[in-house]
Amino acid sequence: MGELKVALVSAERSIWEGSAKSVVAKTPDGEIGILPGHSPVLALLLDAPLRIETTDGTKVLVAVHGGFFSVDSDQVNVIAETAELAEEIDIDRAKAALERAKAAAADDDPAVQAAKRAETRLAVAVGTR
Repeated sequence: MGELKVALVSAERSIWEGSAKSVVAKTPDGEIGILPGHSPVLALLLDAPLRIETTDGTKVLVAVHGGFFSVDSDQVNVIAETAELAEEIDIDRAKAALERAKAAAADDDPAVQAAKRAETRLAVAVGTR
């Protein structure tokens, strides 16, 4: 079985690059799993965890907030608006951000988006600990 070459970047920096067995991302049409040999794809990313399984079996979890990804010839490029590796997320800070966003959600629509981002960050951070 082949392998995927994965490059994950955000506007600020390169997040992760390496070889993988699989990548799972959430799109407006649902979750999509990418394995070696996958047909070409270009899709939008939703605020959700992105999962990468490396060729040595390590699981890489990333909180992705918007962007898109492309797949062609076993090359997966993920371009996220913002993204954080699970180990970079401060759980206490993420919980506080979620509570603030939920409290403000009744008053302001962007607060709903902030709450979704905070939930994604917590799902990724807690999933690795």
